[in-house]
Amino acid sequence: MVNPWYCATLLAFEANDVMRLRMMKIAFGGGEAFSEVHLMMTEKIGAAVEALSSMMFGGTPMSVIERYREHVAANACRLGEG
Repeated sequence: MVNPWYCATLLAFEANDVMRLRMMKIAFGGGEAFSEVHLMMTEKIGAAVEALSSMMFGGTPMSVIERYREHVAANACRLGEG
């Protein structure tokens, strides 16, 4: 079994990279920056609701961390394309 702290640490490093990519996109300004901020806020609210729902219905902290890592990986791919 994988240590939950290991997965949480990986999430922290992966999220840091996505934050860097997002801040670069926002720093360039314009319509894309506004869209990115809007998408970021929408995603954060959705992810929080998803995590809460998961925990309420018997999910484990590890399952929540793994799901967050999936979201972060998708954002890294999307932001890395541009």
